[in-house]
Amino acid sequence: MNTFGHIFRITTFGESHGEGIGVVIDGCPAGLEIDLDFLASEMKRRKPGQSKITTPRKEKDDLQILSGIFEGKSTGTPLAIFIPNQDQKSGDYSHIATKFRPSHADYTYQQKYGNRDYRGGGRSSARETAARVAAGAIAKLFLKSKGISIQGYVSQVGNIALQKDYSELNFSKYNKNKENIIRCPDEETSKKMIDLIEKVKNEGDTIGGVVSCVLKNVPVGLGEPVFDKLHAELGKAMLSINAVKGFEYGSGFEGVKLKGSEHNDEFYTDSTGKIRTKTNHSGGIQGGISNGEAIYFKVAFKPVATLMQDQESVDTEGNKVTVSGKGRHDPCVVPRAVPIVEAMAALVIADFYLRN
Repeated sequence: MNTFGHIFRITTFGESHGEGIGVVIDGCPAGLEIDLDFLASEMKRRKPGQSKITTPRKEKDDLQILSGIFEGKSTGTPLAIFIPNQDQKSGDYSHIATKFRPSHADYTYQQKYGNRDYRGGGRSSARETAARVAAGAIAKLFLKSKGISIQGYVSQVGNIALQKDYSELNFSKYNKNKENIIRCPDEETSKKMIDLIEKVKNEGDTIGGVVSCVLKNVPVGLGEPVFDKLHAELGKAMLSINAVKGFEYGSGFEGVKLKGSEHNDEFYTDSTGKIRTKTNHSGGIQGGISNGEAIYFKVAFKPVATLMQDQESVDTEGNKVTVSGKGRHDPCVVPRAVPIVEAMAALVIADFYLRN
């Protein structure tokens, strides 16, 4: 399935080493002002080759908008965006044409389809997520017009974790320094994370991490009962991202340590007459429906599967082989994953906003 969403719906296409990748957005409301500079800045945050702790592959990720915009505004018709691939080095993958790389999608794609594009993983490559970021940027523009904000950040790399929750972070200060290469809103923790990634990279290895995300000013009432709960759709969106191994929202797994009397979010009426909760263990969602408080969640990313080391595996005939690490890969995916997480969150909220 290459389509996501109900009303604000996207369909992505393309492979890592093909002519390019792209997305068709259907359901974007007409009359939305499309800020091309904002779209370019979002693509810049995800693109490869942006720092010393990311893959050196160089892609400009320039957007070619093929339809759906006239005189700077959305027309309400399908909005198609194409992103050319410009720095493919398919020869880097010829050595694994018949080999299955450990913890990649090589084997499962081969078994499911009977063949596979071994050049960078083809459709299974995280290159596909550039299309999601492009679509997410359009969704962000729509949500911004409704006063809704989305902020992602790196909260953990390996065993180095940010010792602050979202309510303790100064995002206005962080936004002024968005080019922080690790995208962690704490200078001291950032340095430790970067040092760890560089150490792991020099060893020819990789490391995982966690991206946290906070959504503010989401109106009460988004989400559907039973199967289309808001947190369920957010979970599906995040778990569809390459390398994601876990999703939790609100108090998450830590909530099991609390008693019900400690965990319940008591209601009160604030000075403006608005109903609020004293705490937010629910993560802004109750009964699968947004309650107006901040929605916050965490997304766990595994260590990148491609190592600059030799690993044992088998080939398409089942023979034992050695897989040698080649190509250009991230030692840690989380810095570039932040805009992807934000994009998928924006797509979910935009879709539910329109469904509501």
